[in-house]
Amino acid sequence: MNKFPSKETVERLRKQYPAGTRVELVRMNDQYSKLRPGDKGTVDFVDDTGTIFCTWDRGSSLGVVYGEDLVKKL
Repeated sequence: MNKFPSKETVERLRKQYPAGTRVELVRMNDQYSKLRPGDKGTVDFVDDTGTIFCTWDRGSSLGVVYGEDLVKKL
């Protein structure tokens, strides 16, 4: 089973979250991450799997995985 988003979905994400976009974390499905809902960051890029890579204000650079984690634009 292919869990990756379609090319169309990746392109939509890239348009929705261009580099420099400020985001707020809604949910991260990673028990080892120090990021918490409400943390804010700046989008660096969206890769070919739809992961939104951000530089987080608290110093992390963890990616937001499509279908697992959730951010919202500020």
